[in-house]
Amino acid sequence: QVQLVESGGGLVQAGGSLRLSCAASGRTFSSYVMGWFRQAPGKEREFVAAISWSGDNTSYAASVKGRFTISRDNAKNTVYLQMNTLKPDDTAVYYCAAARTLPAIVSGTYTYRGQGTQVTVSS
Repeated sequence: QVQLVESGGGLVQAGGSLRLSCAASGRTFSSYVMGWFRQAPGKEREFVAAISWSGDNTSYAASVKGRFTISRDNAKNTVYLQMNTLKPDDTAVYYCAAARTLPAIVSGTYTYRGQGTQVTVSS
């Protein structure tokens, strides 16, 4: 069992930055692929980024590539999402998730998910 708790969301102006954190409980954190999803009001859930258990492989949605960076610290059981050059279209609830494989989480299949943290980008 893995429990995920996101933090770091908030209100920021367009062009600004935020760093989201996702703290995981459980001894098996390092064996999971971790990822971030987001969902804006009235829109479907969208894959944002994912990182392999070792941190060697990452994947990003085209809409955030070059602006967002996912990383993880297995010693701290934490995964991060550094978000730069934020746009109003990035406004959404951001969820952290854990899955067994990178292809699975990229396709939207995950085993555990957090409660989410709100990110609001004003124009």
